[in-house]
Amino acid sequence: METESFVANIANDLGVAPSQLAARKARVVSEGNEQLFRLNRNTGVLTVKESLDREELCPQSDTCTLFFKIFFENPLQLIRGEVEVRDVNDNSPVFPEKEIVLEILETTSPGSRFPLESARDKDVGSNGLQNYSLGSNSHFSLALGTGKDGVKYAELVLERQLDREEQRELNLLLTATDGGSPPRSGTAQVRIVVLD
Repeated sequence: METESFVANIANDLGVAPSQLAARKARVVSEGNEQLFRLNRNTGVLTVKESLDREELCPQSDTCTLFFKIFFENPLQLIRGEVEVRDVNDNSPVFPEKEIVLEILETTSPGSRFPLESARDKDVGSNGLQNYSLGSNSHFSLALGTGKDGVKYAELVLERQLDREEQRELNLLLTATDGGSPPRSGTAQVRIVVLD
């Protein structure tokens, strides 16, 4: 949400007239160091002070709840509130390196597996990393899995024996895709160096 975007109408939610907010000197205080919200005492509308970035506020967390308090000075009253910040698909999966180099002996048996470095996606849940795919080629397929930490990973599987005299190097395109709508993706080149 952009700066000054509507969050809630506090006057309506509390069942008080907006004039009561001003008369009782109501103010909003965010829990934490940063003031994230602004309360208009004349209308009772709560807005975001600055645009919110869920990935910055709650990195790699499925839920992101921000807490605030409404203080009334006259008479003294404190009301606690919370705002759930929902994830939007605003980040693409990114590989740590744009090129992954694997050196593989030409005598390596078909069925051998080669782990690939996982992509990272700052988004979570269905907007996070969901799948990997490999460009078409005659030697390798892709096996997918999920680690104990929930991170999806990919391994190259040798389907057909390599022959250095026939081809010294293979270049494959590895794509990581998230589950957003529309989906976002990131790519890395996988360069296979065939060893004699």
